[in-house]
Amino acid sequence: MKSWFLATLSLVCSLALAQAPQPTQRLRGTVESFDGSTLVMKERSGELLRLALADKLSVSEVLPIALSAIQPGSYVGSAAMAAADGSLNALEVLVFPEAARGSGEGHYPWDLMPGSTMTNATVADLVTSAQGRTLTLKYKDGSKLLNVAEGVPVVTFKPADRSLLVPGAKVLVTAQLRDGTPTALRGTAGRNGFAPPM
Repeated sequence: MKSWFLATLSLVCSLALAQAPQPTQRLRGTVESFDGSTLVMKERSGELLRLALADKLSVSEVLPIALSAIQPGSYVGSAAMAAADGSLNALEVLVFPEAARGSGEGHYPWDLMPGSTMTNATVADLVTSAQGRTLTLKYKDGSKLLNVAEGVPVVTFKPADRSLLVPGAKVLVTAQLRDGTPTALRGTAGRNGFAPPM
């Protein structure tokens, strides 16, 4: 009985491992070509990648907006680098549409630059100065002080479709290995050469 149980447990574990989802990866670069079923992009490393498309591929358009769009109560995401005093210096700020409030909430490592982080949180307070804005960001497990200097890209996004994926478009693609094939799950693209800064 015991050996049957162990064999069954081993089989169940093997099946669970086989079905475990592959990790996702963020790819940043430029669309080389898109034929409706395969996206060819030149990644920022210079590598040319061919990606199949997930059946439910979602595409969003990223748009530049004014720094003044960040207000108390805004839900934002910011890639940033740590400052010497423990605060964060923003590399970019994404102001989420209200429907996306709560997306990815928290503070965690990010791959925009070596050592960068991402903080998705609500703006609890902000102070404006000649240099920009200092935001107090609150999320479920804590808070961070974020310095947003003048000139730091501030963006939002809106739903789009695959027609945005034209040659030359700057993209941020979330991809995953599916059945051995690199597959695009989500794409964020700018129009007229605007690059998603995330």
